[in-house]
Amino acid sequence: MYSIKYLQSLISAEIDEEISRLNQIEPKNLYEPIGYALSMGGKRLRPVMVLLAYNLFDDSVEKAFPAALAIEVFHNFTLLHDDIMDRAEMRRNSLSVYKKYNENIAILSGDAMSIMAYHYLLKCRTSEQGPMIRLFSKTALEVCEGQQYDMDFEGRMDVTISEYLNMIRLKTAVLLACSLKLGALAANAPEKIASQLYDFGLNLGIAFQLQDDLLDVFANQEKFGKKIGGDIVANKKTFLLLKALEISDSRTRAHIQNWILRKEFETEIKIKAITDIYNELEIKNITENCVDEFYQAALNVWEKIELEKEKKSELLQFAKMIMSRDH
Repeated sequence: MYSIKYLQSLISAEIDEEISRLNQIEPKNLYEPIGYALSMGGKRLRPVMVLLAYNLFDDSVEKAFPAALAIEVFHNFTLLHDDIMDRAEMRRNSLSVYKKYNENIAILSGDAMSIMAYHYLLKCRTSEQGPMIRLFSKTALEVCEGQQYDMDFEGRMDVTISEYLNMIRLKTAVLLACSLKLGALAANAPEKIASQLYDFGLNLGIAFQLQDDLLDVFANQEKFGKKIGGDIVANKKTFLLLKALEISDSRTRAHIQNWILRKEFETEIKIKAITDIYNELEIKNITENCVDEFYQAALNVWEKIELEKEKKSELLQFAKMIMSRDH
């Protein structure tokens, strides 16, 4: 098995090559923004997951590069359109695509990325290409469903925790799960193991997003690399907020709702007020327990995967790596 670091270096080099190619294609205003979006970096978690899963069955991981590119391009397409919907001007310390170019260009480049993802996928030489495309199509639609639920929740005060968990399953977790299963299918893995890898990724993805909610409030700001409390300011219906509303008494609940409904406020005061309520209700501990519940569910699936422990050890290291982050 190759190390995570080595796989990251391989896929980063492949993505850099693709960026160079995109920067030379006409029309420039369509393809250059795509190259720019991909060049903003990130940890390349999803394409690495494709290669990790493939490497469980075959060392020729370059054969899975097309599937890894498909996942990375699709993921960045969703970020590109999310930034437009959220009016987010920055992405990974750089101007978001719609701010650097313009909104129409960003929409069209994003559309092109969603189509290009299928072109990459079709380059995979495997007997499982049909199942791979069906899985990818199902996942792509689910991610859109998750984004719509997230937007719907903005105007609702009655969102339940189960609804929220379903939303993050769709918006975040299914793409992680798909990444692992795609890699396995590209390697012609047994269906049982491919499905177990999907379940592993699904539980890990939910734990990952819950931890992200937690970090937005309780992370060390210097390590986090961005201002904490963004979800509080934006009234995001996170697990923390929903759990606070669920377990608080009527007086505290009214206080939270008052902050949510206020149109004018001082950012720092609002963040402190809501964080103080979270501390009083021990929301941090409750959320950490929920994170651990899904993480343990992922580990339970890992244990059942019928491969030698040494063979699947990098998969476990990957899970530990993304769950031990503080930024």
